[in-house]
Amino acid sequence: MSQLQENQQESCPALRSKPLPSPAELKQAFPLESDVADQIAAYRSEIAEIVSGKDRRLLVVLGPCSLSCNDAAIDYAERLAELRRKYSDTLCIVMRAYLEKPRTTVGWKGMLYDPQMDDSNDLAIGLEASRKLLLRIAKLGLPLATEALNPLAISYLDDLVSWVAIGARTTESQTHREMASNLPCTVGFKNGTDGGLDVAINALLSASRPHSYLGMSEDGRIQQVVSDGNASGQLVLRGGKHGTNYDEVHVAQAKKQLIEAGLKPSLVVDCSHENSGKDHQKQALVVESVIEQRSRGCEALKGVMLESYIEAGKQSISSDMRYGQSITDACIGWTETAELLEKLNRLS
Repeated sequence: MSQLQENQQESCPALRSKPLPSPAELKQAFPLESDVADQIAAYRSEIAEIVSGKDRRLLVVLGPCSLSCNDAAIDYAERLAELRRKYSDTLCIVMRAYLEKPRTTVGWKGMLYDPQMDDSNDLAIGLEASRKLLLRIAKLGLPLATEALNPLAISYLDDLVSWVAIGARTTESQTHREMASNLPCTVGFKNGTDGGLDVAINALLSASRPHSYLGMSEDGRIQQVVSDGNASGQLVLRGGKHGTNYDEVHVAQAKKQLIEAGLKPSLVVDCSHENSGKDHQKQALVVESVIEQRSRGCEALKGVMLESYIEAGKQSISSDMRYGQSITDACIGWTETAELLEKLNRLS
């Protein structure tokens, strides 16, 4: 049982529920130090300037498909922080720190929900473990990116992240668009699972506007939230059921549709998922295409996303798991990661 859970535990009726700490209580127990908070504010400004075109560096969001092992995550983060410093003139490197996994049917939902990976599904421990790990990574000098899957969960981590993804399954959700309108950082909406762009473009338009909606306060109470709108948004091209959408023709069409909608043409190419045919070994081909298009002056391409970890491939959850290998989608390994970052650096 976590230390916060001990403070929260009360006698519960037959209902299969139990109280959780509020966002304020979790943040108070594991606070963000002022110097790191200032750093995160600077990261957010950097990314917003890349979105707007004021900063011409390439945004590179990369890391494991999902966080699971603390030691391996810190090991990976330390390596990535070194490369972030090395390539800071040309690349804005952001570590992928995903704690929630969307599931079409069933499966492991991520560290936040099942941190012990044994179906115990102890959310109190998961929330605490997630915040503590993100704090450790943030202190290494890395901006963090995550997917906001449950609108309640992001309230526990929103002070730690510098870029947020809204996944293909939730981009169409009004609730997620409202939440995005109030986030303090850039939000990337992925195109729909069918590959269509309309839902993501509509999401960007919606999130850029003010909203009044049901949300959760820092003390855990349901409240009316009034947002100002979030003007820093990006369209993430991740392919769809009909194939890839990272090539020059698809990128040009995406740029055209964004401009016609009155939005800044800011595109991020997800090198995994349908753009790689769910084959991690093909992510490099997508990177090569982005490099070629950027070299020919395609300024609408602002960034790439990569699924990357220490060891290539993926594994199933077991009692004898390999260190630094994904337990969800397959990732490229560290050697290839470093090589691709060097190629992206040479692009500039």
